[in-house]
Amino acid sequence: MDPCPFVSLIVESLALNLPSATRPAGSEVHPSATPCYAKLKIKNFPTQTALLPLCGGAGIPAAANANDLISSSSVGFHLDTDALRRLSCKPVSIKISVFTGRMGRSCGVSGGKLLGSVKVCLNLGTAETQTRNCVYQNGWVKIGGGGGGDPAARLHVIVRSEPDPRFVFQFGGEPECSPVVFQIQGNIRQPVFSCKFSADRNNRSRSLPSNFNMNNRGWMRTSSGDGEKQGRERKGWMIIIYDLSGSAVAAASMITPFVPSSPGSDRVSRSNPGAWLILRPDGVSVSSWKPWGRLEAWRERGPVDGLGYKFQLASDNGLTSAVPIAEGTMCVKNGGQFCIDNTRKESGLSLLLPTRGFVMGSSVEGEGKCSKPVVQVGAQHVTCMADAALFVALAAAIDLSMDACRLFSCKLRKEFSVEEHESLS
Repeated sequence: MDPCPFVSLIVESLALNLPSATRPAGSEVHPSATPCYAKLKIKNFPTQTALLPLCGGAGIPAAANANDLISSSSVGFHLDTDALRRLSCKPVSIKISVFTGRMGRSCGVSGGKLLGSVKVCLNLGTAETQTRNCVYQNGWVKIGGGGGGDPAARLHVIVRSEPDPRFVFQFGGEPECSPVVFQIQGNIRQPVFSCKFSADRNNRSRSLPSNFNMNNRGWMRTSSGDGEKQGRERKGWMIIIYDLSGSAVAAASMITPFVPSSPGSDRVSRSNPGAWLILRPDGVSVSSWKPWGRLEAWRERGPVDGLGYKFQLASDNGLTSAVPIAEGTMCVKNGGQFCIDNTRKESGLSLLLPTRGFVMGSSVEGEGKCSKPVVQVGAQHVTCMADAALFVALAAAIDLSMDACRLFSCKLRKEFSVEEHESLS
């Protein structure tokens, strides 16, 4: 099956030129190098926020090329098939509002002062948009005042769209229930993989060849919870992905147990996270595997109870870099999206991934909710179905981590406690 049509709407090269008479709102409300920010809004899409580097004016040296000052000023909106169909029937615009001062709200009052806004008209949902790159704005635009001979603030922005076809998969059930995985295209659901979950507490490394040394290559740390009594550690979980012929094409294996951070604790901590290896066949034999990536997960403390995670790519000699290609926190109650995106020019991922753009995304339901993850994979990262299977295994691992990081006072469903003693073949 072909990938589904997606379009990425990218807003980048944002920079602000302030007239000399304009000053940021307060000397202590934001670092002086970036005292302004923008809110970007398309109707029926979540508002996004980006910092605005200053380019000339207000004591800031002018730059001939605004791109020389760009650091983290790129944001994106991802439009799926339904969104493209909805937006193709009506005029669409993106509103960019520029603020000076503190981001966020304090005591219910916004900390920023509106300097001005600009709208960029878009023509989305057309066949041209879905097959070719389109540029809607490139250069400087005036915002705010400027009347009475006073110079107006100017915003530099590039707004463009590019085709971003993706393969879409969905688990037919919760990963721990060993479901079928379907490929989705419109109203068509076609089975492409099957899963086998097991929870063998006796051998956490059974998924690896006998000559694979995890300790020397930094894959696994000794866990302070290894001696804890059963029920106070979660280990040995594994999920194998099979293609339609019954061949194992990817796997996720828990290599570091999820244990309480200390004898009196009830949670997995950031200082001692559990970890998974995402594995692919090495082609030597049906039971021989090699690592593709490593996922760590833990229970994050803070005002919002969260699942923290970090994912790194791997090579035969260990991790490719100390820089994770995905890292973040999602709400334990409401779940969220696990995402790998290499869109930004300045992203360190450009050194680790062969191509820029969206890589993969996976839905994760909140704790205790029925989860049938939906997985999107950028078509440029899939040369065969075995490539897609790796991302499906990664999606299963992050979803299972939501259960692995549950408080140890909570009882898990029976699928997580069944002893299985099956080989990988």
